[in-house]
Amino acid sequence: MIIPKKKYKVYTLKNYADIPQIKSSLSLEDLDAIKTVGNVLPFKVNNYVVEELIDWNNIPNDPIFQLTFPQKEMLSNEHFQEMEQALKENYTKPELKLIANKIRYELNPHPAGQADNVPLLDNTKLTGIQHKYKETVLFFPSNSQTCHAYCTFCFRWPQFVGIDELKFAMKETDLLVDYLKEHPEVTDVLFTGGDPLVMSAKKLAEYIEPLLNADIPNLRNIRIGTKALSYWPYRFINDKDTDDLLRLFEKITKSGIQLAFMAHFNHSTELKTKAVEVAIQKILDTGAVIRTQSPIMNHINNSADEWAEMWKLQVKLGCIPYYMFIARDTGAQDYFAVTLENAWKVYRNAYKQVSGLARTVRGPIMSANPGKVQVLGVNEIDDKKMFTLRFVQGRDANWVGKPFFANYDPTAIWLTDLKPIEGKNKFFYEKEKERQAMEFA
Repeated sequence: MIIPKKKYKVYTLKNYADIPQIKSSLSLEDLDAIKTVGNVLPFKVNNYVVEELIDWNNIPNDPIFQLTFPQKEMLSNEHFQEMEQALKENYTKPELKLIANKIRYELNPHPAGQADNVPLLDNTKLTGIQHKYKETVLFFPSNSQTCHAYCTFCFRWPQFVGIDELKFAMKETDLLVDYLKEHPEVTDVLFTGGDPLVMSAKKLAEYIEPLLNADIPNLRNIRIGTKALSYWPYRFINDKDTDDLLRLFEKITKSGIQLAFMAHFNHSTELKTKAVEVAIQKILDTGAVIRTQSPIMNHINNSADEWAEMWKLQVKLGCIPYYMFIARDTGAQDYFAVTLENAWKVYRNAYKQVSGLARTVRGPIMSANPGKVQVLGVNEIDDKKMFTLRFVQGRDANWVGKPFFANYDPTAIWLTDLKPIEGKNKFFYEKEKERQAMEFA
């Protein structure tokens, strides 16, 4: 299938009013809201999203519009009014930045203890690496700290707002290689960001080839966390260095290391263009696998039918459904929040609609401070309702697979909202953390 080339164009706060569809779809109040929220949370979109994914006859309810364009309610009234007033009074850029940063620090910029995941190598802090789970290391190439478009829910928004102390980034892979050699328990390296596939093929190779050449017997899987299939599938079809990029993928798979794309698809619309269909096939032809994931979010995909359709389309295109997450407790979480009970109901009702090939997906899952916690359901024991949960990953590997219980709370949206069942004052993992802290004290 021949896909015509598309010239890449990006829209930000500087030129978003130039989008042709904007003038007929949005009011001046809507445009001001984009500017106000966009001065706090990052905003960028490109012409593929604007022209091929957003239904401009369904504004503001279109899910891809909600996914990429800031909405007034994404900030609290207090924060919105604070920034709106600063813009009306024509504050200078440095003054606006001070206001924005004050708000940003109040939005929990490092959820789930991300700052605690940065490891040491010979007493050197590796600020571009996170190592939370035994088998997997996250690597943040400094050249990939942006994306083809920004998701309004993104928990990594601090990477994009210009506050260096909130960033995770590293320029070279030398220290990564040394770290992997010193940690034989690590089997997987996840390249993340931002989006590693904003980089040129040449630059991406500069990060990956040292791993291939270093003879690290414990390294079995290289993962790439990316939204590029959704936001710019032409990257894999007819960009200027597409062939070099695909050859790099083949080099990885032929080396005996599995290449896994951790592809973010938040709505079925993203899976329905010819461009994404061709792009997926080109990646699969290199020997790579594509696993799919997304958080469940109000305004975007809070529907069992929508999730079932996504999973069916992903399987049809050769992808493997992997995770349904719960939106993290950062940024615009309140706007996107779905209660734990409703998230479980959506997951269960979607799961019932698909065949076994799509039931590889796990969810709903919170990537919280102690680990990845799955909501298994709401149960009733002795006339008392409670949540049943388990770890699918943990800071302590001994927690993995261990079920535990929490008091039923129909308003809970995150792990920290939950309380242990009657007779318990702490969850088992909290006691374990305290015990370990005392041992190392």
